[in-house]
Amino acid sequence: MTTDRRAREGMSMERERRLSDLVDYIVERGSVRLEEVLERFDVSPATARRDLDALADQQLVTRTRGGAIANGSSGDVPLRYRTVRQGRQKGAISLAVADSIEPGSVIAFNGGTTTTMAAYEVGVRSSADEALSHAPLTVVTNAINIANDLIVRPQLRVVVLGGAARMRSYELIGPLASLILPAISIDTLYLGVSAIDLDRGLFTHDEGEAAVNAALVEAARRVVVVADSTKLASTAFARICGFDAVDALITDDGLSDTDAARLTQLGLDVTRAGTAPS
Repeated sequence: MTTDRRAREGMSMERERRLSDLVDYIVERGSVRLEEVLERFDVSPATARRDLDALADQQLVTRTRGGAIANGSSGDVPLRYRTVRQGRQKGAISLAVADSIEPGSVIAFNGGTTTTMAAYEVGVRSSADEALSHAPLTVVTNAINIANDLIVRPQLRVVVLGGAARMRSYELIGPLASLILPAISIDTLYLGVSAIDLDRGLFTHDEGEAAVNAALVEAARRVVVVADSTKLASTAFARICGFDAVDALITDDGLSDTDAARLTQLGLDVTRAGTAPS
């Protein structure tokens, strides 16, 4: 990779991170003035305007003469603007997922940042591991971005559920999404969640996603939750399932010993993947 290309990619990642933070800033406050963007993000007026215009083009905000205001759906930030959160932790989780796959098995991913990163690592592993070339994986997903990432891997067979696409997670939801599931068998489901409630189970923000995720759980012989440790301090609207339907959790080393012990008592095999230093 040339120096110029590395520089361009670095600038692109920096902008994606800034756009992600800018969306959050606007959502939290309801609106923002151009002067606030200049001060908080240390950018030029031209860059601030371009960033606000880019978010407006994505219908995440509405541009005003002096800045921007949050849209009614601004909380549904698309996945590409959320991938930087807990990035090192999710990277460690993703590598642990790739290490756990069995040649020739049928695995599944729902949508989300952690599962997207994990699916990518599985794709990389499928190209490098000779065992997987002789016994290819089948990957089932209801996330169109994951399918798009993996379809280029000839060692993988990718099965996509039907349904209506949801902007926030790129998941296909609705009755069509769960229509195929009673007719197939999944060896291991790697399930991303929005929140882990130690008393009530696993949750996500949208009831349509929760319904399809629950159907994936029903179709899987083994369910492995993949979630960074901050999910235990989160809340979400729609319940996916209880811990009786879950076999394991792959998380990061930020999980406390107390929470790890509680999850083990609930019957989960807990893996705390170590994170590399920044």
